[in-house]
Amino acid sequence: MAKAHYANAVKTTSLSKKKVQKWVFVILALSPSYLGYLLFTLYPNILSAYYSLLEWNGITAAKFVGLDNYIYLFKDHYVWRDLGHNLLLMITVPILTIIPSILLAYLLNVKGYRESALYKVIYFLPNVLAIIVIALLWSFIYDGSNGLLNAILKLFGIDNNEFYWLGDKRTAIWALLPPLIWGGVGFYVIIFMNAMKSIPSSLYESAILDGASHMTRLWKITIPLINPIVRISTLFLVLGVFKGFEIMLIMTNGGPAGSTEVIGLYMFNMAFGKDSHSYGYASAIGMFLFVILIILKLLIDRLSPKDQIEF
Repeated sequence: MAKAHYANAVKTTSLSKKKVQKWVFVILALSPSYLGYLLFTLYPNILSAYYSLLEWNGITAAKFVGLDNYIYLFKDHYVWRDLGHNLLLMITVPILTIIPSILLAYLLNVKGYRESALYKVIYFLPNVLAIIVIALLWSFIYDGSNGLLNAILKLFGIDNNEFYWLGDKRTAIWALLPPLIWGGVGFYVIIFMNAMKSIPSSLYESAILDGASHMTRLWKITIPLINPIVRISTLFLVLGVFKGFEIMLIMTNGGPAGSTEVIGLYMFNMAFGKDSHSYGYASAIGMFLFVILIILKLLIDRLSPKDQIEF
């Protein structure tokens, strides 16, 4: 009886030690990530919400102004102009990135080219390059005097008198689309290829026996089965395009005459621009952008199909 009681006590103690060790391991493993998130994400966001209620240039004493920054924000026509540019990019870039990515991934996955590995490297190359490299590369392409684009057009007999594509309000915003798309297609090609590899080949074989064309197989089999991946990729791409401004900052800095300025770049210039150091107003714009991103995420989740097709 005593031995059984002693054995149970030892077993209970052993289980308690294992439980403690498990929790110690979990805390030690997760604490660096959570501390990093608290220090570099959550804490700055909380500070931004506080700064948005201040009139402050980062140097002199801050003045509490309440909701004045938000009231001015809704009256600021630059905010709404830049949101229009964001909306244009948010509609065009995901469509022109996701569709070619799916088509290229399908061709590389189904056709089984011997050069598929080389193609994947070529497509993924822009993701290895830094954003500043991509922006400078495309700036040289669009250069009026020595740009590659004008040189190619001249080969076809089109002489546009050294037209600078980033220096005209009519073409500047559209000239930003190729670098944004080129920088994203390769990444999503790899994502979609890996998703397509999980589709059983028997489904394609049955479709081929039924006489289904490549487009039918792509539309009826591939896309429905990788729809969750496409939906998540579209969500990340839309949110990334909406809040991103690095390429605009490097290539045009919002010019000419604000024709390529987006809301993120306007916020950056308000805080760190040459003529403005309004951290309070920039923080208000940041909080406004945060709310828009949350709304966009909820809308995409609600409007996109969520039917899971099992195979």
